[in-house]
Amino acid sequence: MSLLHQESSEEIDDAALGEEFTKGTSHVVWASILAAVVVTLSVVVLILATHKPPAATGEILQVWAFPRHGQTSGVDANGEAKPQENFDQVLLFAHLRVKNQSSEPLLMQDILANVKPADGIPLSVSAGSAAQFEEAFLAYPDMEAAHGKALSPHTTIQPGEKLEGTVLWVFQMNKQQWDARSNWEPNPDHNDPGSAFGLNFTVSLQYHPNLVLAPRHQATEQ
Repeated sequence: MSLLHQESSEEIDDAALGEEFTKGTSHVVWASILAAVVVTLSVVVLILATHKPPAATGEILQVWAFPRHGQTSGVDANGEAKPQENFDQVLLFAHLRVKNQSSEPLLMQDILANVKPADGIPLSVSAGSAAQFEEAFLAYPDMEAAHGKALSPHTTIQPGEKLEGTVLWVFQMNKQQWDARSNWEPNPDHNDPGSAFGLNFTVSLQYHPNLVLAPRHQATEQ
């Protein structure tokens, strides 16, 4: 370029326009980054707000299984004679502990025992009442090993309170069917820890997700 060359007004305008365009682009980039940061923080806050710790925790301390074969009494509720019938059942007991770690009372509505038989179709049974728990030991005194403090499946747990006791379930199956139960893999999407022993337990809580507990050891069978 000659020393005598002078930039025209058009060249000056084009240069200024390019500089302004660069500045404008820089502002857009910074605005985009700021918006991305704001969105990320919003997502983090939402996750922390919605993923609260579970209202209750618990564990299965011990499990007993008592397969039983018997006959009906041959007398109906009115005292009339009727044919005796054979039956098979498994009386299942679990000593468990449940703690309320929320700031409000928790209503325990039921405790289910879940078994996966050989056919792969899960079978769930509701827990017996405290009265039924005691009646079972009157009917079968040889089950004394599982006789402890009954835990009612329908009770309220106060904040910070820890309940512990033994619960009864009765499965209408024979020993061979009980022994043939199959295991299943954990399913985090359904809050299911699975089971290495073909058995787990669901504590049903009102207005809160269920608490599902898997035993750490095989059931003691007698």
